[in-house]
Amino acid sequence: MREMGLKAQYTKPYTTTTKDSNFSEELINILNEEFNPEEPNAVWCSDITYIWTYDGFVYLTSIMDLYSRKIISWVLSTTLESKWVIEAIEKAKTSQNINNPLVMHSDRGIQYTSAAYQEATEKFINSYSKKAYPWDNACIESFHALIKREWLNRFKILDYNHAHRLVFNYIKAFYNTVRILSHCGYLSPNQYETVYKKGLNKLYLTAG
Repeated sequence: MREMGLKAQYTKPYTTTTKDSNFSEELINILNEEFNPEEPNAVWCSDITYIWTYDGFVYLTSIMDLYSRKIISWVLSTTLESKWVIEAIEKAKTSQNINNPLVMHSDRGIQYTSAAYQEATEKFINSYSKKAYPWDNACIESFHALIKREWLNRFKILDYNHAHRLVFNYIKAFYNTVRILSHCGYLSPNQYETVYKKGLNKLYLTAG
């Protein structure tokens, strides 16, 4: 953290970014705050947060693999249209090795209940937070608070391009690769996944 000049900063209280559109009982909370899957690509979670710039708000859609807390996909946009969530999902599907059906958890915002979202996640098991209860999606909420507290709040962000560079640098050059997490045994998300993969390789060699 010292190398990037990161330090603790004030975090603004939780603010709703997505608009709840469907409180139907059909939107079930499958995850039920079970935040510790036993393998990668078993549970993903997603959320949208706003970032203030001098040129207006931009919106960060992130997808996290709950196994390692790694951000496997993100999209920065100037609107809250559903298409940006879909883009993040497609990027995640392209970058990850998905062998089994996975749980995809989100809030009940219109971006996550749209027909396009249902189509993009048709092979997933969709899970939804309870109405107005962000703690059901605590891990991704915590990440969005973290990126603001440790990094974004330090800057006077000019516009979309400036925000994009800052988000890219934090996620790619720091959070996934260097930022140690207690959940990961004080390893970074990438290191934690590497340990898992090495364990699998040893298991395969032993079985062979």
